[in-house]
Amino acid sequence: MKKKLVVLTGAGMSQESGIRTFRDMGGLWEEYDVTEVATPEAWERNPELVMKFYNDRRKQLYESEPNKGHKGLVELEQDFDVQIITQNVDDLHERAGASKVLHLHGELKKVRSTRYPNLIYDLDGWELKFGDLCEKGYQLRPHIVWFGEMVPAMDEAVPLVEQADILVVVGTSLNVYPAAGLLHYIREDVPVFVVDPERPPVYMKGVTFIEEKAGEGVAQLKDKLKQLI
Repeated sequence: MKKKLVVLTGAGMSQESGIRTFRDMGGLWEEYDVTEVATPEAWERNPELVMKFYNDRRKQLYESEPNKGHKGLVELEQDFDVQIITQNVDDLHERAGASKVLHLHGELKKVRSTRYPNLIYDLDGWELKFGDLCEKGYQLRPHIVWFGEMVPAMDEAVPLVEQADILVVVGTSLNVYPAAGLLHYIREDVPVFVVDPERPPVYMKGVTFIEEKAGEGVAQLKDKLKQLI
């Protein structure tokens, strides 16, 4: 039976695909402050701006491709039972061929009802418009977990981490909670590998740091994991 390899990925995972990261923009996405575009209050105050922001992100995603890091994680499925838990809202893991991906913060290519959050739809194309309604007649919004909202996928993520035989963290600053708190659910004997050019705050015994960007870092990771098969 293959060992369970759980991979927690963040914005640095998709950076080499041209997806601009919140961290690199100094807390700004282009000219936007996070409170203007990624909170429920922002949607109430200025839904036009929020919709434009996510339409622009979606259009950028359609122009992006999975990078060497995404593809390297898929190759690990040959030797491990790989479960990806991602903070990213892009679909680059899926497009690279990953079989099991859990999105903590929603999915950019999906939309949901403003009144009934369980009514979730694939968006046809990159543009969400006013007048796009759910089946019960309410406006659709981006299927994104905004700052200040609950993260329902955590209920699924915690058991996955608890069952991990190996944990890998790629491209996340571990500053966003509750996602960063997932590390607290690892069994003490589980090997942990952290891939990031800027060493994030992981204060656990036996952590192996690979201080590289995702593409090169995952390549080095694959060599290290061969010893654990």
